[in-house]
Amino acid sequence: MISLAWLLVLLPLVGTIGWFLGRRGGERRGGARISRLSATYFRGLNYLLNEQQDKAIEVFLQIAERDRETLETQFTLGTLFRRRGEVDRAIRLHQNVISRPGLSDDQRTRAILALGEDYMRAGLLDRAETLFADLVKMGAAAPQALRHLMSIYQAERDWQQAIDHARRYETATGEPMGRLVAQFECELAERAWIRGDGALARRHLERASAADANSVRAALLEGQIELAEGNDAAAIRAYERAARLDLEFLPEVLPSLLAAYERSGHPARARGFLLEMVERYPGVSPALALVRRIEAEEGAAPALAFLREHLRQRPSIRGEAALIDLALRSETADPRGLLVALQQINEQLIVRSPGYRCQGCGFGARAHHWQCPSCKQWATIKPLPHVATE
Repeated sequence: MISLAWLLVLLPLVGTIGWFLGRRGGERRGGARISRLSATYFRGLNYLLNEQQDKAIEVFLQIAERDRETLETQFTLGTLFRRRGEVDRAIRLHQNVISRPGLSDDQRTRAILALGEDYMRAGLLDRAETLFADLVKMGAAAPQALRHLMSIYQAERDWQQAIDHARRYETATGEPMGRLVAQFECELAERAWIRGDGALARRHLERASAADANSVRAALLEGQIELAEGNDAAAIRAYERAARLDLEFLPEVLPSLLAAYERSGHPARARGFLLEMVERYPGVSPALALVRRIEAEEGAAPALAFLREHLRQRPSIRGEAALIDLALRSETADPRGLLVALQQINEQLIVRSPGYRCQGCGFGARAHHWQCPSCKQWATIKPLPHVATE
């Protein structure tokens, strides 16, 4: 079966050729030329349906050569050449289109855009930049040209130009670009910090947060800078904000945040934050950090009681290992009670762990399926050796 990507590329070409043949057929119904073109068209379509793309392209090129008025065919072929990696052919084709007399402004703009895309694919970013910048100055196809320019400046790591053009693109289209601008500002902040200019780095981070109030990266960078400069209170605020913005970054934040809590002498704040994270974060990291704090402040017995209750609700292998380690250090631990707790944790781990996994898409299942419920492939689900079940 022909791939969807090829179909999407070639359908406009086939439609254009079909329209062309129908128009010509109406004008010269029964003519020998149209008969030849029709035969050529259907031969090319047959090659296409049989996935003989090289032969199909050659046939469609013949049709394009016979009638150079089919501008849509030229554009489609140029796109096809570019996607196949034949960039030189695409460049020559689009240059020839641009040099045609009598093109409308829209047609010339489209050809320049296509040539710029060819240059980008060939790695000739300076030539592409010149074409797209000229289009923006003329006000022609500004959104497309601006988007291409953003891609070029990102590739060149010219972050300030990328910011300027992202803002222009937002003005032209109304599409919010704050999240992208925030990433660019963070890149500039990192660059300034590496050069030792902490003040400039902070200004870029302020702009990043103004562009995207939910920028986790800006909060993380702020925490790193403040921590490196010994501003523990500011680092704590930044790291707490980063964790609340995206819980999945909590493991990245936690070691530095705990160290800042320790140095600044805010045990109550640390405990309150960890309790909040234990409730919200599905993993065991904040619970283990809280257990260590409870042990330091109240002793091993309260820490053991908290961890046992937590693991009863959210069993984990790391938590189980921590429970054993804590019990070994405790002089008052009840051996039988510990064994009962471990048995309950293991039973829940076994029940919750998938016994089978699809080797195609990674879908996990507790029962075997010959056809994967997720990706619908056959015979890809296999028994899963697992530390919790084997």
